[in-house]
Amino acid sequence: MPYFPIGAFLASLPWVAVGLVLLLALTFAIAVRQSRHSVIDTVWGLGFVVVAAISWLLSAGHGDDGRRLLLLALVAVWGIRLALHIGVRARGGHEDPRYVDMLSSAPGSRNIYALRKVYLPQGVILFFVSLTIQVGMFSTGSLGWLAWLGVLLWIVGFVFETVGDWQLGQFKADPSRRGTVLNTGLWRYTRHPNYFGDAAVWTGFFLVAADSWPGVLTVLSPALMIWLLAGKSGKPLTEKAMSARPGYTEYVESTSGFLPLPPRRPRGSRQQPDGPQPGGR
Repeated sequence: MPYFPIGAFLASLPWVAVGLVLLLALTFAIAVRQSRHSVIDTVWGLGFVVVAAISWLLSAGHGDDGRRLLLLALVAVWGIRLALHIGVRARGGHEDPRYVDMLSSAPGSRNIYALRKVYLPQGVILFFVSLTIQVGMFSTGSLGWLAWLGVLLWIVGFVFETVGDWQLGQFKADPSRRGTVLNTGLWRYTRHPNYFGDAAVWTGFFLVAADSWPGVLTVLSPALMIWLLAGKSGKPLTEKAMSARPGYTEYVESTSGFLPLPPRRPRGSRQQPDGPQPGGR
């Protein structure tokens, strides 16, 4: 079993926490100034980049250099891409309706309520989920086949997430498609190619870390991320918002909810829908 520098790893944890606190404090200040707390969504991906950068610096001389550099590169590409995508999408916009609904019931200061209900939980989740990255940075074993399998899965996930977001952006930018459901491209095989891609990316991160002891012990970190995407704040909230729109029920019947699968034939229909259907996304 490869040696793991437990002392150096434990000593790095407070510095990672400080980095996240500073990032979230700056985000909170910007959000208060703009009266728009949804800016924290843009910082979500950057938070993991901050964790990876701090862990990479502090693991120098302790962890395997190949794994350290690989994790830093994969996290940076994924996190920066996600931050840019969300930032550009929300540029010049108003507060996200989800945050409007949440903060409308704030007892007292909306900002303090947001601090407790949004920033604190996201900071804790971000720290816990990123333990896979943190432990992987300090692991001493050299890269093996499991790590490269993780890279392959990361590539699959990154393609699904990036292409899915691009296809959705193109779809929304076309006025003639307003009021329809996107069921072409990757969206024909899964109702959430971006969420599936995110889940695959984090499974890939885990495999890179699990390739060397004790990375396998961080399995709950990607598990939490996947649960949030598929069972809590990702897929369920999106489908709840879409459920009342005409045509969405047929789309649900014909298309896999998460994992990419061949389209199914909707009940009561003899052939698969072809092209946009009434509804919206």
